[in-house]
Amino acid sequence: MKHSSKALALSLIALLPVAGAQSMNLRIMAPASPGGGWDQTSRAMQTVLQGERIARPVQVFNVPGAGGTIGLAQLYNAKGDGNQLMTMGLVMVGAVLTNGSKVDLSRVTPIARLTGEYEVLVVPASSPYKSMNDFAAAWKANNGLAIAGGSAGGTDHMLVGLLAKAAGINPRKINYVPFSGGGETLAAVLGNQVAGGVAGYGEFEAQVKAGKLRVLGISSGKRQAGISAPTFKEQGLNVELANWRGVVAPPGLSAAEKAALVSAMDKMHASKAWKDLLKSRGWTDLYMSGSRYDVFLKTEAARVKGVLKDIGLVK
Repeated sequence: MKHSSKALALSLIALLPVAGAQSMNLRIMAPASPGGGWDQTSRAMQTVLQGERIARPVQVFNVPGAGGTIGLAQLYNAKGDGNQLMTMGLVMVGAVLTNGSKVDLSRVTPIARLTGEYEVLVVPASSPYKSMNDFAAAWKANNGLAIAGGSAGGTDHMLVGLLAKAAGINPRKINYVPFSGGGETLAAVLGNQVAGGVAGYGEFEAQVKAGKLRVLGISSGKRQAGISAPTFKEQGLNVELANWRGVVAPPGLSAAEKAALVSAMDKMHASKAWKDLLKSRGWTDLYMSGSRYDVFLKTEAARVKGVLKDIGLVK
């Protein structure tokens, strides 16, 4: 009996969270409908944080609407809650401006940048444009050249605006054709309804590998493994942009509460489980936390505002 009692006690101890984790009952808001990028990121975090016993329990909940700004307002109202995070990213930085949100990202607590995806400009395989230089020359001659992408003011639109400016084209004169999803953009490009299309590489990967699309350039700072495409930078267009995702917390946290959340993200990022997950999902690791992320978020907000002003979407 003594032996079985000891074994039972050891089993119960093994089920307990590691030291400190039991104090963090984390809630992660995905400020969008289930199934999208922010939701997928939130649930990936939930899996690793719980599996690695960094935090337990971890609950994910959805607050969709207005590019994430409805969720942002709700997070702001959770002032002082050190057990809550919200997944967000570049799209939200733009949505704050285009939706006229009363709450911007300077009013919450930055925690960490997690992942990202670089954007590409593609044309049909039969297109006369063999390089970004070919495309830019035609674009300069005809500002009305149609380029498809996601919703107005989103990452794809920002990239087209940045490319136009770098190529010496007035961003307000671009003919950007917005679609609600990558599938529609893909269909428009394959159907020769537009000259080119912009999206994350993953949206076009299958058709690129099948030889139906040509990648003219990618928005990374250096060439990416597994993607046969030159960067825009090496083709003379000084443009770099990542559709990044990160997490923020409510305002009004103590230094200790913020440090605990940053530490949880640092531990998650350092784990093999997170690295394996990134590889299986094809997500690019763009991790940055603490004060570096604070500075990045401010700089990115200023950059996005400038791009959207250039395009003419905000004043």
